[in-house]
Amino acid sequence: MRSDSWAKHPGNAGLSPDESTEVDSSRSGALRRWRLSLAVLMITAACPSVTMASQILPATGTVEIAFSPADDPEALLLRVIGEARESIRVQAYVFTSRAIAGGLIAAHGRGVKVEVLADAEMNRRGGRNAAIPALLEAKIPVAFETRYAAAHNKVLIVDPASPQCTVVTGSYNFTWSARNRNAENVLVLRENCALVQAYLENWLRHRTDAVSITALPWKP
Repeated sequence: MRSDSWAKHPGNAGLSPDESTEVDSSRSGALRRWRLSLAVLMITAACPSVTMASQILPATGTVEIAFSPADDPEALLLRVIGEARESIRVQAYVFTSRAIAGGLIAAHGRGVKVEVLADAEMNRRGGRNAAIPALLEAKIPVAFETRYAAAHNKVLIVDPASPQCTVVTGSYNFTWSARNRNAENVLVLRENCALVQAYLENWLRHRTDAVSITALPWKP
C-alpha cells in the first residue's frame, strides 16, 4: 500500500495519489531540464570560442540568378566585376577562365583592389589552361588554401563598404566546362550589406590560413 508521506508535501494538498505521482514526475522532468540548461550555460561560458551553427540575416536587396548552360553565368560575373569600384575579393575552387581573369585584371588596372584565394591542389600546377599566371603577372595578390581537403567556395565579394555591396555565390567554377558543359548556378545578391559583411569576414578568416604565391607551378 502507498505511503501517506505524499500527503504531507505542501504541493500535494488536495491531490489524489495518482495525481500526485504525475505532479512529482513533472517536477522531476523540470528539474532535469533545468540542470541540463545550466550545464549548457556553464560549458558555453567556459568555452567562449564555441560558435553558432548558422547565421540568420534579414532578406533585403535584390537577387539575380543565372544557370548554365541555358544562361550565361560568365557574362553575369563579368558584369559584376565591371561594376566594382573599390574592391573585389575572390574565392575559387578551379580557376581556368581567361575571360574572368581578364575582367579582374581590368578592374585592377582601373584602381580596384583585387585579391584572390584559390584551392591549392586544383590550381598549383599551372599549365596552358591556367588563368592564375595572368593574375600573378598583373601583380594581383593570389593565395592558396591548404588547410582543407577542398577549398570549394566559389565567391566574389564586391565593394562590401559601399551601399552597392554585392556577393556572388553558387556552384559555378570559373572554368570553360562550368559555362558550356555543366549544370551550374550563380546567385548575385546586391545591397544586402549584412550578408556581404558575413561573407567578407569568412573570406578574411580563410585568408589568414592561406599561403601567398608568386609563381606556378607551386609546391607546399
